[in-house]
Amino acid sequence: MKNRPLIGLALGSGGARGIAHIGVLEVLEDYRIPVDFVAGSSMGALVGSLFAYGHSATDLTRMANLFRRKYYLDFTIPPKMGLINGKRLQELILMLSQGEDLDRLRTPVTVVTTDLNNGERVLFTSGSIAKAVRASISIPGIFVPVSHEGRLLVDGGVIDRVPASVVRDMGADIVIAVDVSYFPKNPANATIYDVIMQSMEIMGRELVRAKKINADILMQPIINQRSAVVFDDIQSLIEQGREEALRALPRIHEKMEGWKGRDHE
Repeated sequence: MKNRPLIGLALGSGGARGIAHIGVLEVLEDYRIPVDFVAGSSMGALVGSLFAYGHSATDLTRMANLFRRKYYLDFTIPPKMGLINGKRLQELILMLSQGEDLDRLRTPVTVVTTDLNNGERVLFTSGSIAKAVRASISIPGIFVPVSHEGRLLVDGGVIDRVPASVVRDMGADIVIAVDVSYFPKNPANATIYDVIMQSMEIMGRELVRAKKINADILMQPIINQRSAVVFDDIQSLIEQGREEALRALPRIHEKMEGWKGRDHE
């Protein structure tokens, strides 16, 4: 007999808006809500993997506040399959994860990516954290895709923006999903990055309309954020994640108590 439900966390894609995941994790830590499985797409894969590696929400906040584009942007000249090579970013993730592999983490993690050639979802549960996450954050047109075992991999959010079904398949009894999408009216779209990200947001919105997010608890923290590519309002994003998680706490506790009220093997 299990004495508590196994809880899975599905962290969605959304560029800089994924910083809000840190606020959600902070609340789960503060209120001792266990996380037994993590699945992530794009920025959700980055935050989720580093959390499962052992970095606390406080650690992740510190990292986010030090995050500046000049430290990870390595432009391709001339640009071919993407504007940014991504090697610097992969090296940064490698350093933050100490070169660890996914299958060696105490909390199982699945990183979601998309095969650019055949449109299939490709899931990483083993191998280098840095390579898997680098593939999952490869926004088409911005980052050069990652070549892996004959596949060309891009952003997991292209095929599965909020991978709730993935974390349920991992064995979660209760699935908490965090959707950090945001659709501003009349966005600035001042740069090529803005245009690509807004296109991704529109595509993701239509994907969710066609396929409902299969979660017990769905958080949608972003209520105000001007750009998915600008990392200059870190505290606001973290606070939005924290506030949404605090609002969701009663529902989480209700689900947990409801599960305890039934017989489980």
